[in-house]
Amino acid sequence: MINTQNGTQGVDFRTVQDLSKESSRKELGQDEFLKLMTTQLQNQDPFKPMENGQFLSQIAQFSTVQGIGKLNEAFTGLSDSLVSNQALQATNLVGRSVLAPTGVAALSEDSGIRGSVELPAASSDVVVNVYDQSGQVIRRLELGSQAAGPVAFKWDGLKDDGSFARPGNYFISAEANVDGQTEAVDTLVASKVRSVTLSNSGGLLLDLDGVGALDFSEVRQIL
Repeated sequence: MINTQNGTQGVDFRTVQDLSKESSRKELGQDEFLKLMTTQLQNQDPFKPMENGQFLSQIAQFSTVQGIGKLNEAFTGLSDSLVSNQALQATNLVGRSVLAPTGVAALSEDSGIRGSVELPAASSDVVVNVYDQSGQVIRRLELGSQAAGPVAFKWDGLKDDGSFARPGNYFISAEANVDGQTEAVDTLVASKVRSVTLSNSGGLLLDLDGVGALDFSEVRQIL
């Protein structure tokens, strides 16, 4: 459609829009858009150049959308690369132990259970309790007076009666006397990493001995 207003020839912007819509059904690419832009510029009304402002606005929008699309592609590639690199590094954790707030650990014949108590303030008396599968306390580890911060502990597998506990899973908790009040405190338990996998969300999952699957973000320390 040719616009002959004021004796000049120009491409009616609606025609360009129709062409754009037709091309967009096939995903309007940069080459097609540039052809439309060239046609519009060649046939615009030289006495009323501002009438083409809408077209120029679309050019800017096209460039912005195209730039954002490329930026998103770049970020997606970077994200995939970071996840792959993280997964590769995480495979080095297999066979090592990590500290995490699991509250459970596996006792083997050749090693005990170790961990760390997180004290929010200084305590006059810190105790770590070890429970069997039935929920009975089989060992109380008296750690005495401790300053605020992490306090390491280790259970050698001996019960309070002097006998050895059987290999298996045991539950660990801790309590501390702070300002005359006994309260439960956070306890981190060391567990051996058996394998590392990628979750559906792209995160890392650790398979811990005696614990099972644990999100890598829960790990407080790698031993």
